[in-house]
Amino acid sequence: MKIIRHPVEMHEFSSALGKSGKTVGLVPTMGALHEGHASLIKTARQNCDVVVTSIFVNPIQFGPTEDFVKYPRPFDKDCGVAEANGCDIVFTPGEREMYPENFSTFVEVENITDSLCGASRPGHFRGVATVVLKFFNIVAPHVAVFGQKDAQQCLVIRRMTRDLNLPVRLVFAPTMREKDGLAMSSRNAYLSSSERRDAALIYKGLSAAENLYRAGERSSAVLCDAIRGIIGASSLLIVEYVEIADMETLASVTTLSTPSLAAVAVRTAASGTRLIDNVVLGGTF
Repeated sequence: MKIIRHPVEMHEFSSALGKSGKTVGLVPTMGALHEGHASLIKTARQNCDVVVTSIFVNPIQFGPTEDFVKYPRPFDKDCGVAEANGCDIVFTPGEREMYPENFSTFVEVENITDSLCGASRPGHFRGVATVVLKFFNIVAPHVAVFGQKDAQQCLVIRRMTRDLNLPVRLVFAPTMREKDGLAMSSRNAYLSSSERRDAALIYKGLSAAENLYRAGERSSAVLCDAIRGIIGASSLLIVEYVEIADMETLASVTTLSTPSLAAVAVRTAASGTRLIDNVVLGGTF
C-alpha cells in the first residue's frame, strides 16, 4: 500500500491511473478507522480498480467548542486497517497543504444544510462540502463511497455533486452496527461504560419507529414520540433532535407519503459525546 501526503503527487498519480484505464475509488475518512470504515473500503474495492482512502481530520468542519484537538489520530493502526481491507493508497495531506495561508474559498450547499445537524453545527456542512470537493478535484475518483450513518452529509454531497456536474458516481453504503445496534462511530470511544450501554437505545427507538411504519403508522408525531419515549428511558442520553424529514429536501414531514428519513442526535450526559443515527422509512438512499 502506498502513502501519499501531498495533493500534487496524489493528483498526478491518480491522473496516470486514469490514463491507463484504471478506475479509481475514494473513501474519504477522518481516520480512527473501525469496521464501518472497513466496509466502505471493501465496497470501493468491489466498484473500482484502485482504492484511495483519505485520512484527514478536517478543521473547518469543527465548531470552536467541538472535539478537533482530541479527535483520535491513530495513523499507523489506520493504515493497517485500510491495507487489510483492500486499500491501495492512503492519501493523508497536512492542514497547510489543504488550507494554505489566506485560503478563502468555501462551498455552500443551501437549504438542506439548515436543519438536523446543520441547525446546531453552523458552518459544519460548509466545511464538509469544501473538503469533499477538494478531494474530488485532487483524487479525481470515478466512484466515491460514503456511509449512510451520516445521512445528512450524504444528501449534501449528493446535492453538491449534482448541482456542480461533478463526474463521480456516489455509493452510499449501509450503516454498520455493533451487536446491540449502536451505529459504529469513531466517537464511540469517548463513551463511559454506562453511556455505551444506554447508547443502544438510539437504534432501539429507531427500530420501534420502523415497526410502527410497517404496521401502517404515517404520523410523524407518533413515530417521533415512539423514538423519544425509548431514548428518554435513559438519563444519560440528552436528545438534541428527533426528526422525520423528506429525503430530498430534509424539510420536516407531518404525514409520511414518500420515503422519509427518521434521524436522531443525542449528547451523553457525562462525556458530552454527540451520537447520530437514522433509518429510512419507506425507501432507500
